[in-house]
Amino acid sequence: MISLSLLEISYLIASVTFIFGLKLMGNPKTARNGNLIGAAGMTLAIIATILLHEGEVQPLIYVLIAAAIGIGTVAGWITARKVAMTKMPELVSLFNGMGGACAALISLIEYPHLSSETGSLLAVTAGLVIGTVSFSGSMIAFAKLNGSLSKAIRIPSYNIINTVLMAVIVGLVGLMIVNEDYNNDINLYILLGLSVFYGILFVIPIGGADMPVVISLLNSFTGLAAAFGGFLYGNKAMLTGGILVGSAGTLLTIVMCKAMNRSLSSVIFGAFGGGGASLESTSKSGGTIKDIQVADLAVLMNYSKKVIIVPGYGLAVAQAQHVIHEIELILESRGVEVKYAIHPVAGRMPGHMNVLLAESSVDYSKLSEMEEINPEFATTDVVLVVGANDVVNPAAKNDPSSPIYGMPILDVEAAHHIIVNKRSMNAGYAGIDNELFYNPKNSMLFGDAKSVLTALATELKSL
Repeated sequence: MISLSLLEISYLIASVTFIFGLKLMGNPKTARNGNLIGAAGMTLAIIATILLHEGEVQPLIYVLIAAAIGIGTVAGWITARKVAMTKMPELVSLFNGMGGACAALISLIEYPHLSSETGSLLAVTAGLVIGTVSFSGSMIAFAKLNGSLSKAIRIPSYNIINTVLMAVIVGLVGLMIVNEDYNNDINLYILLGLSVFYGILFVIPIGGADMPVVISLLNSFTGLAAAFGGFLYGNKAMLTGGILVGSAGTLLTIVMCKAMNRSLSSVIFGAFGGGGASLESTSKSGGTIKDIQVADLAVLMNYSKKVIIVPGYGLAVAQAQHVIHEIELILESRGVEVKYAIHPVAGRMPGHMNVLLAESSVDYSKLSEMEEINPEFATTDVVLVVGANDVVNPAAKNDPSSPIYGMPILDVEAAHHIIVNKRSMNAGYAGIDNELFYNPKNSMLFGDAKSVLTALATELKSL
């Protein structure tokens, strides 16, 4: 009795740390501490469950649990320490998929031990479906992010197929709950197969520009699946953690949808992620571009009053975040005001650029969100776009045939001088040409971001 009371108290403490940790994660300055506090709460919940569990447990079970924890800890630690910033979105998708798989496995294991009680059956089937969709969808997202799969694979009438498949899954779940004749292992594994198939079809048609929305949505799925597992076991910590992850992921998805000008219903039913004009149809063939040399850019920035830097995935690929911070410090020492413009979906996952710049010790107060920074471009002398593409493409406002039409963008074209650093004139992740490159105020600074920015820093120091 005492052990059960201690277990409940431990779960309560763990739940409080989850809530408090999540609150701290809302601010970049306290996010690290929030993560540590949440991790401490999870550690407490795991230890309490192992030590204070009711009933007899064979010694072999404890050995297997310890081995699993040890292997997972070592693998996770090494992976997280060695992963490059460019691979972080892939890692997030992989870890998220593993969480969904765990939730699905819980349902498969616990199903034979359940009675026909409606609440338990609903928790098992919902956890199985949502966890499996999260797992298979996350694996497809992982393959897309690391280049193993095409960014968008068009499937004829995939909206109809996805909607019908979802209806079949919901119908089968309903039959298993209300009719005992359908409540059997065969239908459970049919449900598993359909869920795997739906997760694949859900993600596979999605284009690159929409990937941040997908990652946040799949994250919410995993949280919801974990919450059903917590309900199934009566585990308060698991239930609270799942609800927090699910609700936070859903809110983030809504924010991402707003940033991409998508509706949440279009995300759920797969009506997004591709189509529209092709690169050829949106290309500004015949347009003229001009380039700029590092020495000329150094002079221009040195005598500016205000400079805004727009980071993108290319900055992460080149691992040039430390160099860009060095340039920022040099300019500020000359009296130049420097800010960073962060688009909500810049990079390959939500918050990608914030994490990247935090790694190089950029002051958080200099990171400005899109709504905050857009009015300032008109009074900015120089905008330096490093590795970003689709989030500054005026086609989102000017070209109704563009796949990204309607997406809110950073209004860099309003600045006095625009400098875009890219390796080449290749299209961005969405696969479309960028009208900005042909703007008379724009100059292209070609080359690897780290090499070019290092040369720029050297030139600035010599002035």
